Amino acid sequence: MMRFWARGIFFLLGKKIEVKGRENIRNTNRYILIANHSSLFDIVAIVSVIPDIAWFGHERLMKIPVFRQVLVLTDYIPMRKTTVRNTKEMLNELLSRSRNRNIAIFPEGTRTTNGKINDFYRGFIILLRTTSINIVPVTLNGFFRFKPKIRSYIDFSAHLQMVIHRPIESDELVNLTDSEIASKVRQIIESALVEDHSIPLEEIKMNPQIIEK
Repeated sequence: MMRFWARGIFFLLGKKIEVKGRENIRNTNRYILIANHSSLFDIVAIVSVIPDIAWFGHERLMKIPVFRQVLVLTDYIPMRKTTVRNTKEMLNELLSRSRNRNIAIFPEGTRTTNGKINDFYRGFIILLRTTSINIVPVTLNGFFRFKPKIRSYIDFSAHLQMVIHRPIESDELVNLTDSEIASKVRQIIESALVEDHSIPLEEIKMNPQIIEK
């Protein structure tokens, strides 16, 4: 039902997502999906392509009207303020979901404001070390131009693309440090990231953070 709804959104918008690497996802396996985050449509895009997903992300998204109901339907797990109790509860929820569903995480925590990938948080690494589930990096292209955080309108001329990379076996990562794991996954996502240089000059003047390094 969620995939049908998500595909319907893009159908109504008149947009199609080019998908590369679809064969890297097997319906019989479970994965931790790690993707770059540049648009409110990122979640809808991934749901439209990859089945059986539970999301883990910021609690503030649950305060957005209407969108909250969408997150509830995707078994969204809100990341609450870090305390010993909250961390234990969130980890237990993630472990429970991961037995039957893929877990999707935006390790940047929030949408980029300049099209570049932000630093990664450790949430997905904790889950990796706890469950030994393989990681699948996902690169989303065109979504920053389509509808970034810094703009209220949609650019319908954007070409939307999703690159699903080959899974990284948990055995390849378990002996690495947290920073090494984050760096490895980030490099794979960035390897297929297409920088968009077609943002209008007027928009850059209004949002100088676009060109910040």
